[in-house]
Parts: sequence; structure tokens; C-alpha cells
Amino acid sequence: RRAAFFKKELINALKIIDQGNVTKDAMQGSWAGAMGQTQFMPSSYLELAVDYDKDGKRDIWYTHADAFASIANYLSRRGWNNNLTWGREVMLPKGFDAKLLGKTIEKPLTEWHKLGVKRINGRKLPMRDDVIASIIKPEDDKARAYIIYSNYKTLLKWNRSLYFATAVGILSNGIKE
Repeated sequence: RRAAFFKKELINALKIIDQGNVTKDAMQGSWAGAMGQTQFMPSSYLELAVDYDKDGKRDIWYTHADAFASIANYLSRRGWNNNLTWGREVMLPKGFDAKLLGKTIEKPLTEWHKLGVKRINGRKLPMRDDVIASIIKPEDDKARAYIIYSNYKTLLKWNRSLYFATAVGILSNGIKE
């Protein structure tokens, strides 16, 4: 069903090898074709990978500097807003309507506050009408809840998995601290 997409990705992968960025034996990736530490598809690699260490190769497999610079370039070009976080864990009030969960249900932070949503530490959410957010529970009803912003949706452009985007967000919080 996705033959045309993967045919283009195969051709792009061959271009990457032809350009000398990686050997065919070193071009490792996932079962779905995402490659290297960045887990870029070949088309994303060709468009967004960076030779940060200036050695003439965009090496997302073994060169950390290239991998991290490529990730930063990807996020920047896909809409990352440095003035916002990705999201945060929240507490939902008792009786919270589960129909309000999901990345497509969007409300300003002030509306989520009026519905009783609080930061995990019990403090109020930022009182901003200009920040639109959604609430998700990546692991179903028994799991933690997160309020997510546009940067989270940028992470989903990189990988559609809520688990992936949430893990990257939590990891970024740990790096900041």
C-alpha cells in the first residue's frame, strides 16, 4: 500500500551511499527505514542532515555532533518554537471528561485551567490565552496525563509515536535541569 513512498526512500538511500556519507554496510536503521541515531528517513536525511564537524560527511550513524546538529536542524525547520516547552505532566481533576483527551482537542491554557487542569505539583498552569494546548494520555486511562503544545506536534512530525514524542520531551527536561 505504500510502495511508491518506499521506492522513493530506497532511491534516496542509494543517493546517500553514492554521495559517500556512509558505506552500505554502515547504513543501519530500523525495520521501517529510519536511519542512524536520528532515525531519519532517507528523504529527511537528504533535506536536513548536517555536517557539523566539517569532515565532509553528514554522519548521523557515528558522529554525535552531526547527529545532534541534524536533529536541531530538523526541529527548527519543522516549526520548533524556542519560546515554548514541549508540554508538561499535569493532574486532571476528578470527573475529567475523557472526551477532552487527544492531540486534536485544542484549547487555550486559560480554558484548561478553568476545567481544573493543574501542573503535576498542584500549581496553576501558565495563564495564557495565546498558547494552545491539548491533553494526552499516551498509556491509556491509568497513565500519566500531559498537556502538550505546538512543539510536541513538531516532535510528532519526526516520529508519529506519542511514546516517542513524550520520551523526547521528558529527556529534554532532564537535560535542561
